[in-house]
Amino acid sequence: MEQSPEAIWNDCLDIIRDNISRQSFKTWFKPLKAVSLEEDEHLMKLTVQLPSRFYYEWLEEHYFALLRKTITKVLGPQGRLFYEIVIEKDDVERGHEGVSMHLPARQPDNEPLAAPPPPSPSPPANAPSPGSPVASSPPPSRQPPYPGRPAPHRPGAAPMVANPFVIPGIQKAQFDSQLNPSYTFERFIEGDCNRLARSASLAIGQQPGATSFNPFLIYGGVGLGKTHLIQAIGNYAQANRKAETVLYVSSERFTNEFVQSIQHNRTSDFSLFYRQIDLLIVDDVQFFGGKEKTQEEFFHIFNALHQSGKQIVLSADRPPREIQGIEERLLSRFQWGLSADVQQPELETRIAILQRRAEDDGIVIQQDVVEFIAHNIKSNIRELEGALIRLLAHATLHKREIELPLAKEVLRDLIKDTRVNLTIEEIQRIVCEYFNIPEDLVRAKTRKREVVQARQVAMFFSKQLTQHSLKTIGLHFGGRDHSTVIHANQTVENHLETDPTFREMIDEIRHKIELRSR
Repeated sequence: MEQSPEAIWNDCLDIIRDNISRQSFKTWFKPLKAVSLEEDEHLMKLTVQLPSRFYYEWLEEHYFALLRKTITKVLGPQGRLFYEIVIEKDDVERGHEGVSMHLPARQPDNEPLAAPPPPSPSPPANAPSPGSPVASSPPPSRQPPYPGRPAPHRPGAAPMVANPFVIPGIQKAQFDSQLNPSYTFERFIEGDCNRLARSASLAIGQQPGATSFNPFLIYGGVGLGKTHLIQAIGNYAQANRKAETVLYVSSERFTNEFVQSIQHNRTSDFSLFYRQIDLLIVDDVQFFGGKEKTQEEFFHIFNALHQSGKQIVLSADRPPREIQGIEERLLSRFQWGLSADVQQPELETRIAILQRRAEDDGIVIQQDVVEFIAHNIKSNIRELEGALIRLLAHATLHKREIELPLAKEVLRDLIKDTRVNLTIEEIQRIVCEYFNIPEDLVRAKTRKREVVQARQVAMFFSKQLTQHSLKTIGLHFGGRDHSTVIHANQTVENHLETDPTFREMIDEIRHKIELRSR
């Protein structure tokens, strides 16, 4: 019986799932879809669709061996993997033919296939048509895109400096990249909230200007790590000599320098300086909104850098299309490469961030204190670290141990708006999380043993920790009467007296409830 491409790919996914982490599988393989399975000259070709060229480069770089072994195991030695890469609408408008690219995976002899060239305003003369094999392309030209453009900086020559109004001739060691050296990939905590953004950032740091995601734009709310990531790209590229000149600049500083250049009649010097940067990092580009002259200058600098194969990294507080006051032609360029968002960190990531910060400060903090802060401060990383710093300062100044009562006292005003009121529903949720059962079961009529125990424990804590009457508690558990609540409390209390394991379980649940209570 002939198998469908979906069935073959599902067999491959089963093998891959067992060989990598759950999150890596979710991030890099779950979005992929099987497109076709065909026999060609005694080869079995399985084609899988990828959401973007970034996935192609990441899979080839990090999972080539696993994919090769998996395809061989499922399809035999004659099996081959091909990728169909979706081309974004903007790519098509810039000259790519069709709506997808058909690329073979690397061959078993480990000869790497050239990665797709970075997008450019006009397609190269030898651009492949959809479905055709991709030939190796020369690296992007580093020559000036227009007459009169100074040649890129060469080793030994005096580079331009971070301030375009400083007299040329300064030594290379004095070039100021404006990077914060503490913003590195090693110090960045990875989680579900930022995994794609971090992975893309690392890939760019390793090959600035040579990937297909140029420009790269990270967007997200305040205090979620955007500035850390974009500066980590610069620090990595600089430390590993991947780029000759790296510059981080805020949109405000860029604007102010441009205004100064107009005042001093040195706009040509300003433009010339920025066009010679190999890796330009611009933070908070949403503040370009409404500044027409600044946008026009940045538009021309952007084009010059992009055409020269230089890397552009941007950050914003929202997706490109939602930025107000930015010209359409500039917004379109912001979306030429890859946009990745960072979101609010989940609980595990918040705990890891606090633990890392405590280690950096050489402080040992009890786990219950870390969990208390992580449970109650969820908005962003900046507030999370600020709460920890405040607690450490208070404990040091008053010479007190960092314990849970102190944390509740010191951080009371910080978490008053984020803590949950302890309700019966909240108790039910925490207890059901502990027993790993759906919440609605404790309100249902089922008499399954594990559900009955969870229901009795939840009733016990509802009576112990809330001011609700027995009748009200019973109503919250599927309309049961007060006698059921009394029986549940007696059962739990009896177990507490006779069963040490049960008593330990109740203590753990009580601890989880206290972390979320006032």
